[in-house]
Amino acid sequence: MEKLKHVISARQFDDPEFLLGLFESANRMERDDVFRALTGPLRGRILATLFFEPSTRTRFSFEAAMQKLGGGVLTAENARTNSSATKGESISDTVRVVSAYANVIAIRHYEEGAAEAASKISPVPIINAGDGSGEHPTQALADIYTIKKELGWLNGLRIALVGDLLYGRTIHSLLPMLSLYSGLTIDLISPSQLRLPLRYREYLTEKGIPFYEGEKLEGVIEQADVAYITRVQSERFASREEYDAVKDVYVIDAEMANRMKPEAIIMHALPRVNEISPDVDSNARAAYFRQAKNGLYIRMALLKYLLT
Repeated sequence: MEKLKHVISARQFDDPEFLLGLFESANRMERDDVFRALTGPLRGRILATLFFEPSTRTRFSFEAAMQKLGGGVLTAENARTNSSATKGESISDTVRVVSAYANVIAIRHYEEGAAEAASKISPVPIINAGDGSGEHPTQALADIYTIKKELGWLNGLRIALVGDLLYGRTIHSLLPMLSLYSGLTIDLISPSQLRLPLRYREYLTEKGIPFYEGEKLEGVIEQADVAYITRVQSERFASREEYDAVKDVYVIDAEMANRMKPEAIIMHALPRVNEISPDVDSNARAAYFRQAKNGLYIRMALLKYLLT
């Protein structure tokens, strides 16, 4: 695979061998971190995090990743209100300026396509950390890495994608990466008003990946190797009434978790609201906090790849 300058879409990662190499690098990062053997290969480099939407895990994991690699961080936690954007500065101008101070920029924006637009004018690598209801490619890297670590395999996977499939950018990035592996079966479980967009369903058909669409989780979760739960995102709805009508349609509790196969895992990109009950957290199938930790090491591996 040709070396990437920017990371905008999961579809850029079209080589399973490249992903395997990135996963091996992330494993080394974790091992060296545990034994305090990190060597600081990015000393003197600076990461700028421009986040126009709220974030905890993604922003912190990027910033922690850069610091663990020996680099520095410039951060705009709420750039929508705490940057020159409030004065009317365009995203293009912001990126042009920040690229003079930083060697790589991770950007989260409320508009789909913002990261791609930034990449077209930026002299330094742009990493899409989430663009509206578009994509979240580094989350997909963390997700695939987590599945590989937890199950030990990726071919022949049966995965249930549950909840907000319309606006869920984690799902939109996960599907292209999953399609690199053979024998995949996907169950798409959502309220009718939050169905996976047509372009992604057409993509699955084009790739010859069998999928089932439905609204009921019963009878599906028992067959899944992975149940990937998504938050219904209040910020994407036009009214509170629309959100309230679907927010608690799917709730995974201890009883439902125990109906899954013993080796199956439950994933969630977090934050969760009500969709996974706290009584699931102690279940061995609950992989979501391990998934969040994996995001640190996969982002370390990615930053090292882009900057060395």
